[in-house]
Amino acid sequence: MRKRPLIHPKTLLVEGNDDMRVIPELMEKNGITWEPEKGNYIVEIQALNSIESLLDPDEISTQLKATSRSALGLIIDADTDPPSRWKSIRNVCQQAINNFYETLYPDSKVPDFPETLPEIGLIHSLADGIKLGVWMMPDNQMRGMLETYLGYLIPTDNEPLWSYTKEVVEKAKEQGASFKDVHKDKALIHTWLAWQEPPGRQLHDAVKFKILDPKHPKSKAFVDWFKLLYL
Repeated sequence: MRKRPLIHPKTLLVEGNDDMRVIPELMEKNGITWEPEKGNYIVEIQALNSIESLLDPDEISTQLKATSRSALGLIIDADTDPPSRWKSIRNVCQQAINNFYETLYPDSKVPDFPETLPEIGLIHSLADGIKLGVWMMPDNQMRGMLETYLGYLIPTDNEPLWSYTKEVVEKAKEQGASFKDVHKDKALIHTWLAWQEPPGRQLHDAVKFKILDPKHPKSKAFVDWFKLLYL
């Protein structure tokens, strides 16, 4: 497989546009300069728009083999079954690593991808110092998604309203609200945002304007993983 041109040596693959917009705001509020309009950004984020596209060993292998690659990260929602999702991620990453070594380093021993996902996120070292990182939203352990993680960033003084939001969303479901159970955390965070001033901020703006607390203690593990992978 031929190498392809690379815009940026550090790339982050995410499922959707919300991830692509939220992460820069979160990192900028945690001390990372992010000015893409000036060509000043630490990583190129690519939204692949589906879990199938993200969990494609050919995509990951091609990304790893891109010219000047130094770091590749994957952020994937755990959804309802974290052990099963991690098993899928591990299998795909191992296939991609096998292809990467067979193509570029045929005389080198292929490293095994770790069997367990650390609570602090995974950063795996490959040939030539290339790093492959994985973070499974929200915290590498629990079921959930980006919106679950953002629920961790509710400011302390808003906790009573957050508790009430959970009650209201449960009542709405009982009264026939049609959102799927797997999307409950989306319903929660958007309901809570609807009650802020101004109502209904988009997720990335909620972080940007600190309606959600980007420096909440529960944000630290993810921010640390990102910095260790890319800085």
